[in-house]
Amino acid sequence: MSNSPSSPAHPPKGEGSPLREAPLWGSPWERVGVRARAIAAYSLLAVLLYFALRNAPLAEIWGTLSKLQLWQVITLLVINAVIFGLISLRWWLIVRAENKSISYFPLLAIRVAVFGISYFTLGPQVGGEPLQILYLQRKYGMTYTRATSTVIMDKLLEFLANFFLLAIGLTAILQAGILSVNGSSSFVSLSGLVILLLWPPIHIIFMYKGKYPVSALLRKFSNNKSVRFIAASERMAGAFCRRHLSALISAILVSVFAALGMVGEFFCITLFFGIHLYFWQTIAAWTAGWLAFLVPLPGGLGALEASQVFAFGAFGISAASAIGVTLLIRARDLLIGGLGLLIASRGVNK
Repeated sequence: MSNSPSSPAHPPKGEGSPLREAPLWGSPWERVGVRARAIAAYSLLAVLLYFALRNAPLAEIWGTLSKLQLWQVITLLVINAVIFGLISLRWWLIVRAENKSISYFPLLAIRVAVFGISYFTLGPQVGGEPLQILYLQRKYGMTYTRATSTVIMDKLLEFLANFFLLAIGLTAILQAGILSVNGSSSFVSLSGLVILLLWPPIHIIFMYKGKYPVSALLRKFSNNKSVRFIAASERMAGAFCRRHLSALISAILVSVFAALGMVGEFFCITLFFGIHLYFWQTIAAWTAGWLAFLVPLPGGLGALEASQVFAFGAFGISAASAIGVTLLIRARDLLIGGLGLLIASRGVNK
């Protein structure tokens, strides 16, 4: 993050006066406050990293990596660089539609930092999004409402692509015979998943037409400041859908390519370990791992391993091979997540 935020001379229409970052050269009490926040942030990042590494089988991970050839490791690194490049491109397309002066590569660093924070915290791979909002506010003088609206669109398009893949993955699970659809309970479960899959595109269509379902739902229970903030952010996201349709379509396509890249990486991992599965079986195993990350544990710790042992075991693949796949996934996530925490920590005093 920059030491001196470059706020525009005149804020965009409808945003009001942008909030500015407090200068670091203020009164002694202000300097103490800045140092206290920095110490708290560094402490939090250190705790997250400690809990993530405490149970990580680092020796086993190194043993797994040593079995791969150098070109295979480089291939996986390149694939992941492309994936994160596309994920960041999606957010950049959304942000740049309203502000042409915003650069791409700083947003790429922030997205890696967001992954690091989200990966090491409780929850289904969320938690670092406030960093995106804070960066746009500090660096470009956006209001919190405007910055939040870009994150809302970014997450909606991410969910849209992920749920699209989840639909394919559930089909693969059924085709591979892991689950059976016999019986009314299974039908009800699948119906609930179908409804869940339809939520992102329906929400985007509603916002495009000037309807805001989240705001309407929340206002039935309360109309406090937080609800009004969410409503304003949702309205700005809807305005983006109407005013920048080409940017919206481009961001959707980029999001789908990023999601397909994740599946492609999993295909490469299984091939590098000499695991030979049919197409639907590989997709089913990937889906089981993806669902494991929804468990409210840092990085799906334990759930990922169990999901892969179960899925590969259903196809007659040994538990040792399944654990090898999870160890490589862990190595990837720890590397990117650790890099993300490092980027986040460097931005604390910016």
